[in-house]
Amino acid sequence: MSDWAPVLIGVVLFVLLQPVLLFSFPGNGEQLEFGSMKTNDKAIFIHMLIFFALYYVLILAVKIHIYTS
Repeated sequence: MSDWAPVLIGVVLFVLLQPVLLFSFPGNGEQLEFGSMKTNDKAIFIHMLIFFALYYVLILAVKIHIYTS
């Protein structure tokens, strides 16, 4: 049995929290931009912090496990 929760949660969060996919915070022209398809260093750093915070909460604090047989 192997635990697939870290892999699946990591992939889902990575796809959803890409700076240009849903939103970009902070944006290039405004504080929050939706669908601008442009990014900057600040947005990448902020989205990285959000990713690791959510990943930590879901894997270590909530202890989500997905086992396969």
